[in-house]
Amino acid sequence: MPTNHLNQSIGEALPHFTAGRQPNIQQLVGRYTIIEPVNVVKHFDDAYAFYGPESPETQWTYLPIDAFQNKDDFRAYFEKMAQSKDPYYLAILNKETGKIIGTFSLMRIDTANRVVEMGWVLYGSELKQSRFATEAQFLVMQYVFEVLRYRRYEWKCDSLNAPSGKAAKRLGFIFEGTFRRVQVYKGRSRDTNWYSMLEEEYQAMKPKFEKWLQPENFDKNGKQISALNEN
Repeated sequence: MPTNHLNQSIGEALPHFTAGRQPNIQQLVGRYTIIEPVNVVKHFDDAYAFYGPESPETQWTYLPIDAFQNKDDFRAYFEKMAQSKDPYYLAILNKETGKIIGTFSLMRIDTANRVVEMGWVLYGSELKQSRFATEAQFLVMQYVFEVLRYRRYEWKCDSLNAPSGKAAKRLGFIFEGTFRRVQVYKGRSRDTNWYSMLEEEYQAMKPKFEKWLQPENFDKNGKQISALNEN
């Protein structure tokens, strides 16, 4: 642990540190998925399937919005998503069909400290608990650490949202603690669980993702043979 001239413990010196830059993705192309910015013309109709009235009610419990009941309201919202820089909304496409199957965002973008959060995750039925979802998360994670060269990647969720917390830990995020009564949404109190991943933790996870995503790790029905953290 370094110390200063007053013999106080201080953090690691970063003499060459500079601020980061804003995300600017054209496309991130994987084996199964493509990530690109949300585009109203290209993505609107298919996105309505998992944002509209036919979407499962359970997927909205821990989000501050609810399903849209008509296309006009959703179009107005989707246009704002496409224009937003923070959150920076991204579409997840099935590479084979080119169809949008989910959205998520990079948010709370802190270029000064090279910190960013994954948030506003909304998956269509094709994405849930699939190789598509895992690859999509890996592609953005790789972009954050290898292209943007950020130092810290965050994930937050309602402390009662067990599936989100489980997903974060599976992807390699480390639980840091709970911020109690930090928010009120949908007329109820929320405690928020914080998770994070650092550069060196990403480097440890990267080969696990690469091995898990190999085609031979899936049976004819698309089910995994080995779990991500068994690799």
